[in-house]
Amino acid sequence: MELGEFILILSKLGMGAIATFFAILLWSRTRDIAWVLVIIGTLIHYAEVVFSTLVDFGILAGEELWNVTGSGIPVFKILLVNLPVLFYSIAFLTVIARRRFPS
Repeated sequence: MELGEFILILSKLGMGAIATFFAILLWSRTRDIAWVLVIIGTLIHYAEVVFSTLVDFGILAGEELWNVTGSGIPVFKILLVNLPVLFYSIAFLTVIARRRFPS
């Protein structure tokens, strides 16, 4: 592994850890559904970063875990990569709907 790749992985882990820490702090202080969805998206994103790092370092066997169906489609990876964006999108739609249709 080259130094550049190692620094990239460390920065992803470090910044993700900081964001996840603040997301957990915010979660205990908010009950707003939009913020909860953003927090969940952040937690899932960090889980994907950690899992990918473990696979890259060879600690976890990636192929058996990624290819759940056995058909070569990495279902677990597709979910981990796309779920944060889905949660962010739902959070944004919640805020848009709240502002467009105030109760």
